[in-house]
Amino acid sequence: MDLNGKTVVITGASRGIGAAAARAFAGAGANVVLLARSGEAIGAIAREIGDTALAVTCDVGSWSQVKAAVDQAAWRFGGINVLVNNAGVIEPISMLRDSDPRAWAKAFDINLKGVYHGMRAVVPLMRGNGGGTVLTMGSGAAHNALEGWSHYCASKAAVHMLTKALHKEEARAGIRAMTLSPGTVATEMQREIKASGVNPVSAMQWQDHIPETWPAQALLWMCSPDADAFLGGEVSLREPEIRSRVGLGG
Repeated sequence: MDLNGKTVVITGASRGIGAAAARAFAGAGANVVLLARSGEAIGAIAREIGDTALAVTCDVGSWSQVKAAVDQAAWRFGGINVLVNNAGVIEPISMLRDSDPRAWAKAFDINLKGVYHGMRAVVPLMRGNGGGTVLTMGSGAAHNALEGWSHYCASKAAVHMLTKALHKEEARAGIRAMTLSPGTVATEMQREIKASGVNPVSAMQWQDHIPETWPAQALLWMCSPDADAFLGGEVSLREPEIRSRVGLGG
């Protein structure tokens, strides 16, 4: 996909992978729409990028807010070509036996329902425009359970299947759906994991994590025909072959 003039909606765009992705897509010539609960943070990034960026304060757990944000983006730029479902939370980390049911459910509101809301909002628009690309942030936790992460593992596993379902339903309409599993990334989430002291991931050193620019670059690559072999599936940045194809080192 030639991204010049295309419009990309990114959830969880206030920091980490989402902010890096906004800058990467803008650098590739795309219009970028930044969604997050922190209006001040996404506003600052949008001002940094310039006229091709739009910041919309939005809680992805709310269908009405996501629908309104996507409609505003489509009105501003004339359509939606790419959705990056990036918003996600790891807190509260706790053993299932000690978990707070309301906090556990809130994680699903963001990690799973937020992805569904984004898909539900953009897919009709993409169908009307002949297609588009829906990229969702996955995790190795979707396939391997970890102590203290019952909410995260379960929600990411559900998102994995949700993406597969979207592919089954909409591939014929030209909608490309796939998941990116980036591995561990040097973002604020890793600081939260480190502070928890729970499971082997918290024992990793900061230098063991990849920079947030790597998954941002991978998301750009996933918009290209070179990634079509992964439609309906998962791109893993843990694989050296994938890193090479994306143009990353290490």
